[in-house]
Amino acid sequence: MKKHAQLFTRLGASNDEMENLYGPLAGLIGTWSGNKGVNLVAVPDQKGSFKLLVAPYSETLTITALSSPTPNRGLHEIQHLPTLMYSLSIYNSIDNSLMHAENGIWNLLDKKADDGMDLLRLTSVPHGDSIAALGNSSVTKGRPDIDVNFSSNPTGPGIPPLGYSESQYNVEYVPGFVTRRPNQWLADHLNAQEAIGQKVVHTTNLPVSTLNKGGITNIPSLVTNANPTQFDSTFWIETMHDANTGQDFQQLQYTQNINIQFPIGPTFKGIINWPHVTVNTLIKQ
Repeated sequence: MKKHAQLFTRLGASNDEMENLYGPLAGLIGTWSGNKGVNLVAVPDQKGSFKLLVAPYSETLTITALSSPTPNRGLHEIQHLPTLMYSLSIYNSIDNSLMHAENGIWNLLDKKADDGMDLLRLTSVPHGDSIAALGNSSVTKGRPDIDVNFSSNPTGPGIPPLGYSESQYNVEYVPGFVTRRPNQWLADHLNAQEAIGQKVVHTTNLPVSTLNKGGITNIPSLVTNANPTQFDSTFWIETMHDANTGQDFQQLQYTQNINIQFPIGPTFKGIINWPHVTVNTLIKQ
C-alpha cells in the first residue's frame, strides 16, 4: 500500500504502472459508449396491477482515476485505496429522452482487510438510493461465462396471482431481446461478433453484490412504494481481436439487476419481487 501511495504522486504513468496501481480496475479507465443496451423494469400502473417497461438505450460511461489514493486510517495502519470515479448517462434510443443518470466510485480493496474481497462499487442515483456492493475479481482466457439462464421472472406469494399479466412477457419489445432471459442478449452479441471474425481473447471479471457485506440505503417513499433490496452487477472487460484487421480493441459488457419489492393488493398485504435488469455492450473510445 505504501508503494501505491508513492506511485500515485506521479503523473503520466505508463500502462504497466497503471495496472500495478489499479490491478483489475485499470482496464475500466477511459470513456465507453454503446447503443446496445436494454432496460427491463416493472412498475405499478396505479390501478392495482403492473406493467413491463422494456426499452433500448444508448449509454456513455466515463471513468477517471484519482491522482492520489483514498486513505483509510485504522488502528494499526493506514490503507491507501486506489480509487476510480465514474459518471454515466443513459438515453432512450426511441425518443432520445434521458432514462438514467448515475455517479459512483470503484475502489481496489485490501483483501486481507475486507474478507478476501478486492472490489468495491459505490453507486448514487437520483431516485434516492445509495448502494455499496463488494466482490472479487478474476481473469479468464476467452469470452466470459455469462449466465444466460438468469431469469427476470418476478417472485412473490404465488397464490393469489402476482398481479401482472403473464402475456406481457410474450411481447418482443426489442427485436431479438428475450424478456425472460435478458443475459442472452449479451451472449448473442458475442456470437454475432464471432461470426464476423471478432473474438474475445481475454476477460477481466468484475462481479459485485450487496450480499457481500454491502447494502442499499433508500429514501422513505421508496421503502414504502418500491423498495430496492438487493443489487448485483457483473462487468466484463473484454480484449477483442479482429481477425479482419489484425487489431485488438477493448469492449465492456455488463449485466445489472436490482431487486425491487412492491406491495400488492388494495390492503398492501404481501409483496412482489421484481428484477430490474439492464444489459449493455460498450466500446472504449
